[in-house]
Amino acid sequence: MTRLGFYVHVPFCSVRCGYCDFNTYTASELGGGGSQAEYAGWAVREIESSTALLTGRPVDTVFFGGGTPTLLPVDDLIAMLAAIDRVHGLAPRAEVTTEANPDSVTPDSLARLREGGFDRVSFGMQSAVPAVLRTLDRTHDPERVPAVVEWARAAGFDQVSLDLIYGTPGESADDWQRSLDVALACSPDHISAYSLIVEDGTRLARSVRRGEIPMPDEDDLADKYVQADETLESAGLRWYEVSNWARDEAAECRHNLGYWRSDDWWGVGPGAHSHLAGERWWNVKHPRAYAQRLGAGDTPVADRETLDEETRHTERVLLEVRLREGMPLELADAKAIDAVVADGLGTVGRGRLVLTRRGRLLADHVVRRLLD
Repeated sequence: MTRLGFYVHVPFCSVRCGYCDFNTYTASELGGGGSQAEYAGWAVREIESSTALLTGRPVDTVFFGGGTPTLLPVDDLIAMLAAIDRVHGLAPRAEVTTEANPDSVTPDSLARLREGGFDRVSFGMQSAVPAVLRTLDRTHDPERVPAVVEWARAAGFDQVSLDLIYGTPGESADDWQRSLDVALACSPDHISAYSLIVEDGTRLARSVRRGEIPMPDEDDLADKYVQADETLESAGLRWYEVSNWARDEAAECRHNLGYWRSDDWWGVGPGAHSHLAGERWWNVKHPRAYAQRLGAGDTPVADRETLDEETRHTERVLLEVRLREGMPLELADAKAIDAVVADGLGTVGRGRLVLTRRGRLLADHVVRRLLD
């Protein structure tokens, strides 16, 4: 039986970042209904509705994402986690993560989260350079990051992760190195590093279209990925997914590994996606519509699809080839795999194809070749 995870989407932010296209809302955007104050109650109602499909399956991982989950009162986050445990039961040594902005936590709030069952926290650091943070519309003080990591350690969190973004227009190689060095000086267990993507409909995309800032350069992004990989590996963090590095296997994010391995998960909240045995569904996106549906006794599901074998195969190749453990060789044609290896993009061992560093830089290209 595949593992079961719960993702709880908290769609609230104090400020919308210019690059973000996630399903998030500031208080001023919400208008009537779907308020932060009522949100936990609606989420608990959805959790309670999941019993019919998930009876008898303990929950291996829980991930609170957003948005900024820690904008909600600590008691609300604990109440949602407690509902998952009450309805389904958390597996022994379940991993429970919350994302957090550095300016959305205090020593007390982190201590209370740890007491409430959270054992992993992921801080949205993004950069250590004020000018880069301003371009990204991030509002936290970068000097606060080492402090919040110390607070999390003092609170007893088992794992602390930092999220970084590289390739912001105007960011130099020295700027990126500074961010990597500051992050490593915090001694995190895990680092995620993502290239900046200009998403349609965002404020960043509009600025690029007007010529106010340049589009991220692909060669610069590649150079900064190599810079990150060399720096992090030298510091003792090894890659286990193209954009993620961990100090050891215990520090790898088990929840995200569940996505990459096509396990099952239930997504709670507006716009959240779920997957169960090849069936995928997603909720209505707006918090007000989400609350109205649950209040009327209806499902918040907007639509669903059944994944056919071809789609499931494609997704396995797309996701599993990104992992350090590699993709099983039976997922692709032997000639295509041989060509990938011959071009220095992958290696074969123990029945799996594993990407080289150059292969990771060209992962999308590798996937296309494997699926042709």
